[in-house]
Amino acid sequence: MSYIAGVDVGSRMTKAVVIDRAGGDGEGTILGRGKVYTHFDLNGAAERAVEAALADAGLERGATEYLAATGYGRYQVTERDIQITEITCHARGAVALMPDVVTLLDVGAQNARAIRIQPSGRVISFRMNDKCASGAGRFVERVAGALEIDLDQVSPLGLMSKEPCEISSICAVLAESEVINHVTNGETIPNILQGTHESICDRLASLVRQVNLQAPFGLTGGVSHNRAMVHALEQRLEMPVQLHRDSEYAGAFGAAVLGRQRLRQLDKSAAVA
Repeated sequence: MSYIAGVDVGSRMTKAVVIDRAGGDGEGTILGRGKVYTHFDLNGAAERAVEAALADAGLERGATEYLAATGYGRYQVTERDIQITEITCHARGAVALMPDVVTLLDVGAQNARAIRIQPSGRVISFRMNDKCASGAGRFVERVAGALEIDLDQVSPLGLMSKEPCEISSICAVLAESEVINHVTNGETIPNILQGTHESICDRLASLVRQVNLQAPFGLTGGVSHNRAMVHALEQRLEMPVQLHRDSEYAGAFGAAVLGRQRLRQLDKSAAVA
């Protein structure tokens, strides 16, 4: 039995999955998952993430036959067999995880991407945020740092908010000063955090509307774990947000599924020759 790996080299985290080569074209089970901090060695991060996914699947190192890379660091993955754009991989992975989704929002540490998708996973249109980390996870990290709280506290504390305060800065750096002012004025941490979520969701909602937002709507990326953010996004869009337990791995999963398709095409070409 042979296996295929997909790796998504992001600006903060690098994710990898391992799938069975014999799986179906449109779906399949993720056998193993791996996630590491990217840091500066992009190729090293990809290697560590794939190794972690293989270990999670109970497979030996080197068990993969084909490696598909995506993410901003995909060109630095020296052992890749193919590189594929993030938009294509997130769309394909999202449809594999959530088959009925037609509008997708992928939110990572630095970027947010709104994508309209055909049932096949083909991209109809997309838009990306263009203001540094103003609409992405890094914004939340900076605010959490200013409040001196751990990231895993952000979501539960945000959900405790009674009256979210206004965060008007679109720059993650400038928002820190605004947060400090709120603290000085006696505002509660839950209200500041949920105000941050709502500020981000204002921009995310504008982004997805640019691709002609339609339900069902799905969310991928690391921010999908933040329930307070999901709640704020549902309020802004006035529709439910679909999630999957592997939403964070959608890019890597899409790369693996597309890599499997490419490998099969190569097999057919070789058989004809």
